[in-house]
Amino acid sequence: MKVLLVGSGGREHTLAWKISQSPLCKTLYCAPGNAGIAQHAELVDIAADDVAVLVNFAKRQKVDLVVVGPEAPLVGGLVDRCTAAGIRAFGPSRAAAQLEGSKAFAKETLHRHGIPTGDYHTFDYVEAARAYVASLRPPIVVKADGLAAGKGVIVCNTKEEANHWVEVMLMEGRFGNAGSKLVIEEFLQGEETSILAFTDGKTIATMPSSQDHKRAFANDKGPNTGGMGAYSPAPVVTDEVYDKIERDILIPTVHAMNVEEKPYRGVLYAGLMIDSGKPKVLEFNVRFGDPETQPILMRLKSDILPPILGPIDGTLDQMQLEWDQRPAVCVVMASGGYPGKYEKGFPITGIEEAEALGEVKVFHAGTAERKGSLVTSGGRVLGVTALGEDLSGAVELAYQAVGKISFEGAHYRKDIGARALRR
Repeated sequence: MKVLLVGSGGREHTLAWKISQSPLCKTLYCAPGNAGIAQHAELVDIAADDVAVLVNFAKRQKVDLVVVGPEAPLVGGLVDRCTAAGIRAFGPSRAAAQLEGSKAFAKETLHRHGIPTGDYHTFDYVEAARAYVASLRPPIVVKADGLAAGKGVIVCNTKEEANHWVEVMLMEGRFGNAGSKLVIEEFLQGEETSILAFTDGKTIATMPSSQDHKRAFANDKGPNTGGMGAYSPAPVVTDEVYDKIERDILIPTVHAMNVEEKPYRGVLYAGLMIDSGKPKVLEFNVRFGDPETQPILMRLKSDILPPILGPIDGTLDQMQLEWDQRPAVCVVMASGGYPGKYEKGFPITGIEEAEALGEVKVFHAGTAERKGSLVTSGGRVLGVTALGEDLSGAVELAYQAVGKISFEGAHYRKDIGARALRR
């Protein structure tokens, strides 16, 4: 079949790598892609959120399947438009994608259906938000309601800081329409984890656990980023906790979306806080996570296309996924200055040497080809991912591979997986 993959980051390189291995895939396109994805797919110069142009391309090329990587085209209705055009597309509908597209919708749905999460209130007026902040004890979590490229969630350590972000969102319009409404919610204590599951609205196929590292610097210091690394599995998710997540969160959420008449099909990503073995929902994403996808799919031994087609065709109950029991670790190498301002265009060397170590795959996130050379073109540049016999071995190999790669200004956390190793 002909497959069109939408997106350009490390998640999409990982998906392209797996899809290209499938005997079901005859031709793979990627829009817009990156230099790493170009090793596996024919790149198409169409922006990931240009829904109309993407659908026209898929029709013109007689594409059989569209796989959507990022959240913006899902919230923008790409799956709906593909379906209307008779093209199978992987991901939730525009209505179901509101689980990520609107934090208020997600919280309201969780509370309405008794799914465990923190207390919250929504606001679109500064005065009411300030009054609520005055009643709280820090830390206080302030979230832009809509999509804000991963920058719309602020953990505030003082009431003054919370009020500042209320004003930044509601008065200054820092996040545009995404911040015209905000959610102020309870700060949840515990250890964070991510659980992803394929679902067709009836069946769920849960993937192994993982843990992201969101802060820019070691020991969870510095500003939030899109993710500086991840590992899978996460020891905080014991077998008992895993069962609770399926029983108390994933299954009820899929059922809730059916009750809400917004049936959910695709990948459901639950960002969770685990406290004393009890999981609560921090947020939902409506697509594969980044960088969690890198270590999770590094462990997938099965063909990825059947579980991608399963949610579309309603055949997920027929799937048996095989996972490598070895852990995997991804270390993100980022541009100097990220997540703030950074320069682009620096040559990258050493990827072949890194992959020559064996059981290492370097996934491209922010790369481009310029005059025959590989250069940096984004904040998160590479996701260096390794398998090991145990977690310490995977960590050691990942950092050994990182040591082979260089580009000007490169920075990365040196403590990916440290929390799990302490366990």
